[in-house]
Amino acid sequence: MDKEEWAGRVGDVWATEQHRTDRTFEPVDEALVEAAVAAVYGIATPHILDVGCGAGTTSFSLATRLPGATINGIDLSPALSGAAVARAAGLPDHVRSRCRFERADATVWTGETGFDLLVSRHGVMFFDDPVAAFAHLRSLAKAGGRLVFSCFRAPKENAWVAKFAHLMPGGPSDPHAPGPFAFADRDRVAAILAEAGWRDAQATALDFAYVAGAGGDPVADANDFFARIGPVSRAIRELDEAGRERLRAGLDEQVRAHFDGEKVSFPAAAWIWSAQA
Repeated sequence: MDKEEWAGRVGDVWATEQHRTDRTFEPVDEALVEAAVAAVYGIATPHILDVGCGAGTTSFSLATRLPGATINGIDLSPALSGAAVARAAGLPDHVRSRCRFERADATVWTGETGFDLLVSRHGVMFFDDPVAAFAHLRSLAKAGGRLVFSCFRAPKENAWVAKFAHLMPGGPSDPHAPGPFAFADRDRVAAILAEAGWRDAQATALDFAYVAGAGGDPVADANDFFARIGPVSRAIRELDEAGRERLRAGLDEQVRAHFDGEKVSFPAAAWIWSAQA
């Protein structure tokens, strides 16, 4: 998945699906915000950059938890950054006034510097040159500034994708290519951060429930969600009609197997990373 996709079709879909994607990432957002709040402990008015801010959920959470903070959110997708602006308009003034959003490429953005904290909820795994990207992000931080971000662990630890692997066309892809699982390897990410000039990098494992379906018909909700977001949606676009039917049947089987009577959820696994400039 490349920048052009996030700036175009993929970002457009994620903006439309912001409520369902927030639902899947809710436990990640909670853990990420806790780590971010701890990272700026003792700073009365922390200046924060939200990298790959999406529709603004993490920024709003930080503004709520840190009453003295100002948050700049940037995202490659005009649809997502626009969604964040629209959502902010409906929030209380004490939150809205401290959050700013713009469409920007984090690997080259130089709008401001001197950030106390750079944070990202699953927004940093798509860099073409991760060392250069993290070095640039370090240049935006003040001396001693902190970095906190989340990313997925290995696909085999994430049942929401592992359960569908046998249904996907093609063979194994490059595990380090830009994409959702590019930072699954903890040693590789630690090396990237060190080479980019970040120090004291630490990763904490987070296991969580990836809620794919809820509401009046959770099974239908999950089937529709997977058909729009993630690896299954890409495969559906690429397969012929017969292949799509087989994939949809296999998807439905797995969705029903993970329906607990109230919701459809899959075991999921992430890293919460922290480092210092």
